[in-house]
Amino acid sequence: MKLAMVDDKITSFEELDPVHFDRGIYFGDGVYEVLRSYRGKIFALEEHLQRFAGSLAAIRITGIDVGVIRQRVERAFLAAGFANAKIYFHVTRGSEPRSHTWKPDLKPNFFLTVSELVDNPEEKAKGIAVCTHPDERWKRCDIKSLNLLPNILAKQAAAEKGFSEAILVDDAGFITEGAGSAFFAIVKRALQTAPLSANILPSITRQFVTKTAKNTGLAIEERCLTPQQAATADELFLAVTTKDIVPVVRFDDATIGDGRPGPCTKALIAEFQKFTV
Repeated sequence: MKLAMVDDKITSFEELDPVHFDRGIYFGDGVYEVLRSYRGKIFALEEHLQRFAGSLAAIRITGIDVGVIRQRVERAFLAAGFANAKIYFHVTRGSEPRSHTWKPDLKPNFFLTVSELVDNPEEKAKGIAVCTHPDERWKRCDIKSLNLLPNILAKQAAAEKGFSEAILVDDAGFITEGAGSAFFAIVKRALQTAPLSANILPSITRQFVTKTAKNTGLAIEERCLTPQQAATADELFLAVTTKDIVPVVRFDDATIGDGRPGPCTKALIAEFQKFTV
């Protein structure tokens, strides 16, 4: 008989809840999505589901019907009754005794939460401070996997220094993205951000920021920025699902612009809202 211990209780493998064998716990072997709603309507659901399907395929989790996932998301959202909600869900490869390889007939596990989302207008009005941090993530950041330890360590380090976000810098000295956000600079009415690659998550909010930028007359330049270039940009901002566009007014020790959200960022925030109605 194999034994296990949960907190202070010793039990047999046979008596354990299958959740304790979840490969997501052992290995981060799963993928996830975070969505939000605006005024009772889920934003960009199809785009999120398309990315989710790509993440599943990339790590070879099969047996998931994305149409069923859509139904579950919509049903849970309606049941929660929040006009503005944060919807998180993940799929792991399944539950089995710990082994690096997996059984081909393993049944995936699904988990979802819905919580009320309270927007922070002060962040948009005043802007936030961010700091740089070494990018220590794995080489497939384009997959939205559950392996987020480097992200949380970076964000915690930033928080302990009084910053709202960690901006990740790779070994070549270029900014990739935020620990939990996409990163943008505005220089001479050109929107600048790193090109998509294996080191960048294909952010859904980034897609809409690009559309928003075109609508406001900004040029778009996909180029890698150094921290020094970012620190001297006219404006900086982040894009993240749960907050959309957030102005950055301090970058490490540098004040961005006059220390207040810039005119282009304000215009982008206003224009972005047209996609949420």
